Amino acid sequence: MAAVNIKEIISLTPQLLSIPFKRIWYSYDEEADVLYLNFKKPSHADDTELTDDDIIIRYDQGEVVGITVLHASKDAIVKSPGCHCEAGLSPKQSH
Repeated sequence: MAAVNIKEIISLTPQLLSIPFKRIWYSYDEEADVLYLNFKKPSHADDTELTDDDIIIRYDQGEVVGITVLHASKDAIVKSPGCHCEAGLSPKQSH
């Protein structure tokens, strides 16, 4: 069994509590380096948006139901001052 760094996991608590979703399911595809975050089960999407930061925001009837993070192991998202990831967490606006 792999060692678990409890302090590192616990350090995520403030960020997790600030997310506007009460439940999060996730999986990581190591071979593809893709992180899947789902906020609703089942996570059906009728629309998607690809950001400049290689984040796919999935919507169902305008509500965010999940996020797919491409190249997840890269620190570019965290280090990128121009990350537009937060913009997609609100319901999708109709144009």
